[in-house]
Amino acid sequence: MTKTRILFLCGLFVFSCNSLNDKTKETFVEKELVHVEKQMDVLLRKANTAHRIPRTVTSKNNIEWTNQDFDWTEGFFPGTCWYLYEETKDEKWKAAAEKMQSQFEVHKYLTTNHDLGFVFNCSYGNGYRITKDETFKQVMITAGNSLLTRFNPVIGCIQSWDVNSGWQAERGWNFPVIIDNMMNLELLFKLSEITGDHKYKKVAISHANTTLKNHFRQDNSSYHVVDYDSETGMVRSKQTAQGFADESSWARGQAWGLYGYTVCYRYTKDEKYLDQAQKIASYILNYKETPKDGIPFWDYNAPDKPNTYRDVSAAAVTVSALIELNQYSHVDYSHNIDKLLKSLASDKYMAKVGTNNGFLLKHSVGSLPHQSEIDVPLNYADYYFIEALIKYEGSHSN
Repeated sequence: MTKTRILFLCGLFVFSCNSLNDKTKETFVEKELVHVEKQMDVLLRKANTAHRIPRTVTSKNNIEWTNQDFDWTEGFFPGTCWYLYEETKDEKWKAAAEKMQSQFEVHKYLTTNHDLGFVFNCSYGNGYRITKDETFKQVMITAGNSLLTRFNPVIGCIQSWDVNSGWQAERGWNFPVIIDNMMNLELLFKLSEITGDHKYKKVAISHANTTLKNHFRQDNSSYHVVDYDSETGMVRSKQTAQGFADESSWARGQAWGLYGYTVCYRYTKDEKYLDQAQKIASYILNYKETPKDGIPFWDYNAPDKPNTYRDVSAAAVTVSALIELNQYSHVDYSHNIDKLLKSLASDKYMAKVGTNNGFLLKHSVGSLPHQSEIDVPLNYADYYFIEALIKYEGSHSN
């Protein structure tokens, strides 16, 4: 692993995790990455046969492919392939990443969805970082410009969902902003860095500041949805869409916030973002009803605990964020990082090679209120777990 790669993956500086010694950590990562490549090869062969991008597994144990019109998860499998190419130097992963992401390149022009950051940062963003291919950079710029059209300067946020159709139209929202949207900001920060144009960073900072002001409760948990008046900028309501209740803490939403504010600190070095990331981490890691293995229930306030569903995707996002946060914070998260990685790599959550239709992790939840993707593998759970392993690897490869 090159020093440049380590610095990038760990957020510009090399951090230290002290609860495992370097040799033990190295052995763990090597073992898991061997398993990852074997299992992802199973999924890649199926994807190449179908000429589609895998998203999850249906109740009938068939692979569900991403929606070709647009799917917020479509960038994760190409992103996984980029990580594996970077790790192994095997050209098949580069070819797979390029082939898969080309299927949705046209979506760079869409102005009807906020998830362009997820889609194009994880795929073309990783591709550009690794290869410096100028065509990838141009795709990112076009996608970023499309995303900026959803910014309302009166509110100071990027609109998440359109409200003129679908289930969102039934909620009475005017300008909904979801905590997930914090994850779309990394594309904008990157674009200002690689183009020198600060318009992207200014929007990202505005969105982060407005979200910081309105999305968080006294205990540092987050609402899922804050709806604004598009003309006055005033808050109309605070609700949920994928959580148990408006006042509950949807698990993956807490992870999105943790990751998002950690990234904001990486790019700005503004202490209020570091402070917020630490506060969210404290909420997540100290929640008393979380099982001992650290894998949260799908909502921290879900009923029927301990018999309700876990959300492995929330844990994968959380541990990836914690590894980076650990380099910035005065708090040592090493024990929590080790515990989460070991839990995710255990037989309870990690599929054996050839099973689970080629997906790595079991037991994630997409949206229980919508009865969608319950207790299944998800491509983004795999993506963030692999990202976490590579970041973790960087902590001893200096």
